[in-house]
Amino acid sequence: MTIFLDHSEILAVMHGFNPSWSGRSYALPPFKRLAFEACRNYLMDTSIQRGVLLSGPRRVGKTTILQQIAESLVKEGRNPKSVFYISLDHPLFKLLTLREILKLYHESIYPEGQESFLLLDEIQYSKEWETELKLLIDHQPQYRILATGSASVIHHERVAESGVGRWITVPIPTLSFFEFTHIRGARSLDISDTLRPSDLFGMTQGDLSDISIRFRSLLPEFQQYLLVGGFPETAIQKNVILCQRLLREDVVERVLKRDMTALFGVRNVNELEKLFIYLCLHSGSIVAHKTCADALGTSTATVANHLALLEQANLIYRVSPSQVSGKKILRARNKYYLVDAALRNAVLLRGEEILTNPEEMGIIAETTILRHLYAYYYRDVPEIVYWRDPVSQKEVDIIVRSPKYNFPFEVKYQENPNLRETSGLVAYCRLEKVEKAYWVTKLDKDFGVTTFEGIEDHHGGQTLFLKIPAHILCYLLG
Repeated sequence: MTIFLDHSEILAVMHGFNPSWSGRSYALPPFKRLAFEACRNYLMDTSIQRGVLLSGPRRVGKTTILQQIAESLVKEGRNPKSVFYISLDHPLFKLLTLREILKLYHESIYPEGQESFLLLDEIQYSKEWETELKLLIDHQPQYRILATGSASVIHHERVAESGVGRWITVPIPTLSFFEFTHIRGARSLDISDTLRPSDLFGMTQGDLSDISIRFRSLLPEFQQYLLVGGFPETAIQKNVILCQRLLREDVVERVLKRDMTALFGVRNVNELEKLFIYLCLHSGSIVAHKTCADALGTSTATVANHLALLEQANLIYRVSPSQVSGKKILRARNKYYLVDAALRNAVLLRGEEILTNPEEMGIIAETTILRHLYAYYYRDVPEIVYWRDPVSQKEVDIIVRSPKYNFPFEVKYQENPNLRETSGLVAYCRLEKVEKAYWVTKLDKDFGVTTFEGIEDHHGGQTLFLKIPAHILCYLLG
């Protein structure tokens, strides 16, 4: 242990992080993210000898989930001192290894060898954490471990080497629209909890019209959601300007200027910042490395490296082009989206005026749909791609596919989005013989199932096209 550190100082910080040790509790919101249940179930499943890793962008509620789990364990009758929560980005803990922290915890707080719950926040700031946790998981089954970290933790090469089969990863994206309405106290809808988007294909037009009417009250909420995004702190704010300042300072500035330097050793933060602004301006577009490098006055290698870092830091999604019917793509032309459209709005200072700008709203809606699809299908580990025909340039925005399914989504967040036989979505379905396709619209009158003559799925049945308003799709996916 570092010589100048006083044990009593470290113990004081440990007690500060764990109010339940002295009979107090955290000041926590009653609302629980969906990831809370998943983390808790994995943590309590003694048949799984693995650690649980909760990974997501800054300010999405990872710390709150850890503290809510700590409180729930104590309320169930566990010894409060067997539940150990710490944030490893605290300056004192950065000076110690995990082994040294646990040694002091067992010497002064709770005896070693008994079941303990280790709730480790910001794990990436702990020295040699990959090796330390590997040893704990492999040799000390009395520990139940739940850690949080940025996505950089998962993509880290050393985790690939030392952590295979030792981690269950639970992604926590920004709030879904469903969670957003709940955190803001919106009136609950009279809709079945088990209703899924795929169930809508088998409904009558009357049933769909009834659902549309029930969802109408959420349209203003959806507009607000598209504007301020899915960060718990900003979701409950009424002031859009304040929301955007918080996002710039807390999410963008801290990730670009602090995390990138501390975790990845990025030296030229200015180049990284310029690239991020370029992606804000071109969110949802194909980013050619050479074009981007020329625009920013840097090298293609730097652009490629920085794109990978931004993806690992949970600021952007990368969507690759689809390979259709066995044709290889010679040159990957990836699209990049921000993980939450509100980051783009905050950086570019876009306020309520964008709600009447069809082009801006198209980008924002597409980004929002993508975020929901990533979260909804994550357990299947599907491929999420886009499709563009090299001859006609017809396109499908997002395709979610696995060995079990192939769901194309075309987002047309505009007043009169006519689905025609000449549309890119129809062309793709004709080529791939898709069973079900989604045409995502703006207005709730655009809701229904349609077919086209001669467009069939693999089984010889007609391909079904569901026209669905974005707010209904996002709510059901959430």
